[in-house]
Amino acid sequence: MAETAPTVFVVEDDRSVLRAFERLLRAVGYAVEAYADPCEFLLRAPTERPGCAVIDLRMPVMDGFGLQQELARQGCPLPIVFVTGYGDGSSAAQAMKAGAIALLTKPCDDTDLLAAVERAIARDAEARAAQGEQQALRRRFEALTPREREVCLRVARGLVNEQMAGERGAEERSIGVHCGQAMEKLGVASVVELARLMDRLQEL
Repeated sequence: MAETAPTVFVVEDDRSVLRAFERLLRAVGYAVEAYADPCEFLLRAPTERPGCAVIDLRMPVMDGFGLQQELARQGCPLPIVFVTGYGDGSSAAQAMKAGAIALLTKPCDDTDLLAAVERAIARDAEARAAQGEQQALRRRFEALTPREREVCLRVARGLVNEQMAGERGAEERSIGVHCGQAMEKLGVASVVELARLMDRLQEL
C-alpha cells in the first residue's frame, strides 16, 4: 500500500491570507487543508497523517504557541512553520526554542514559505522513518524468547559469557547459544553491535 502523501495544514484567521497560502501551496502540488479557526483544526488534529502545519502566530481565540502546545498534548507531531504580521526578536527566539522550523513575517515571500514548508515536511518524514525503525526494533526484541531477551540485556550491561554463566549458574556454551540466536533474530553480526542496539532499545 502506498504511503499517504504529506498534507500542509494552514491555520490563519485572516481569510485573504489563508486563501493566498492555500493557492500557492496547491499550485506547487501540495495537498492542503485550510482553517480560519484553530479550534476547528484541533478537532481534526491529524495525529497519524504526515505533513506539516503553517500557523499564524497571533490569532484572537488561540495564539500559535498555544496551538502548538495543544497539538503536542494531543500527540500530534507535525513540524510547524509560524507566520506573523508582527515579527520581533523575542517571538523568533521563542518560536525556535519551541521547535518551529521557521518564523516568517507577513507578507511572506513565496520562495521563503515554500522552502520552509519543504524543510518541515522533510523533518516530518525523517521523524516518522526513525519512529518506524524503533517500532520494528521493539517488535523484533519482543519476539525473542525470555532467555534470549535476558541475555541481550546482560550484554548491554557489558557482561561476557563467563560472567553471565557465573551469575546464572548456567553453562557458558548455553549462554553463547542464546546470544547467537538473539543476534541472528535481531540482524546484528557482533556482540558490539548487539550492545549498541540494546542501548537504542532502552532509549525508546
